[in-house]
Amino acid sequence: MKIWVDADACPVVIKEILFKAAERTKVELTLVANQPVRIPPSRFIHFLQVASGFDVADNEIVKRLSAGDLVITGDIPLAAEVIEKGGCALGPRGELYTAENIKARLNIRDFMDTLRASGIDTGGPPALSQTDRKKFADHLDRLLAGRATQD
Repeated sequence: MKIWVDADACPVVIKEILFKAAERTKVELTLVANQPVRIPPSRFIHFLQVASGFDVADNEIVKRLSAGDLVITGDIPLAAEVIEKGGCALGPRGELYTAENIKARLNIRDFMDTLRASGIDTGGPPALSQTDRKKFADHLDRLLAGRATQD
């Protein structure tokens, strides 16, 4: 298992959790973004800068993804592609996207896009809470522990 991070919009606190997990479990972690991202020196942590443009980072992650890899993203369409390709997708708030819930998440996303396009202010997501961080870290630990039992 490798971990891929859609790093352009990933909160710093989530990156820090991922850095610690990569070192602790010796899992390869690659952050993909179109802007430079600071990473700690580590043989397990890498950064891949892609060209600017709509979905360039997402497309690169999907291209490099292998079945069983984990992708960290809040991008619902990217999560759907990851699941379709046999990977796992985990949102920065700790939501595990699955084949069972991704269609509903895509529908909600499309509905919210329609509302925004019609001029309705839907607001943004709330700030990342301590509960969100814990939920993310707990899901990540469970996924990495599952990997260890498969090795």
